[in-house]
Amino acid sequence: MRQVVLATRNQHKIDEVTRILAGAGTEIDVLALPADAPEVVESGATFAANAMLKARSAAAHTGLVSIADDSGLCVDALNGMPGVLSARWAGTHGDDAANLALLVAQLVDVVPVRRGAQFVCAAAVVDPRSGDERVVEGVLEGRIGTEARGLNGFGYDPIFIPDGAELTTAQLQPGEKDAMSHRGSAFRAVAALLVL
Repeated sequence: MRQVVLATRNQHKIDEVTRILAGAGTEIDVLALPADAPEVVESGATFAANAMLKARSAAAHTGLVSIADDSGLCVDALNGMPGVLSARWAGTHGDDAANLALLVAQLVDVVPVRRGAQFVCAAAVVDPRSGDERVVEGVLEGRIGTEARGLNGFGYDPIFIPDGAELTTAQLQPGEKDAMSHRGSAFRAVAALLVL
């Protein structure tokens, strides 16, 4: 079984990406980023740039093929924000509850027709042996709900409603979410790259 390093310490993301790659029919052993790997400052202006920064760092540290993503929520009424700042929208990186509360508060007076949003995921693959580097992207269109609903998923899942659905992505079963999500789309494309 081929081993790849996923450049994250977020267990939710490790579980999700492992599930997506397995669902794509690949036999890939997804390894978490080692504890002694350096922290990467996500200084890129785009999801793709940040994903590549993380994948390059993990590949350099481990010597293994490394994959990474940068993903977030782009809200129409906020001119595409929080965007690359999604994980730290409320000021502290990874504080999902605070990020959700701030976003809901910012949209409280926004009419439904202006609550459109997109989940975007850029996924990078870096092979330190061949020097090959690739980035693929997945997008899920939808809208922002008025309150958090559901216990599955993480991040902004409890307030994001995909186009054509009434349930939030946090109310979907993991397999249902993977089939339509931005991360599912991006990492299915990664799976195809990894089996080449």
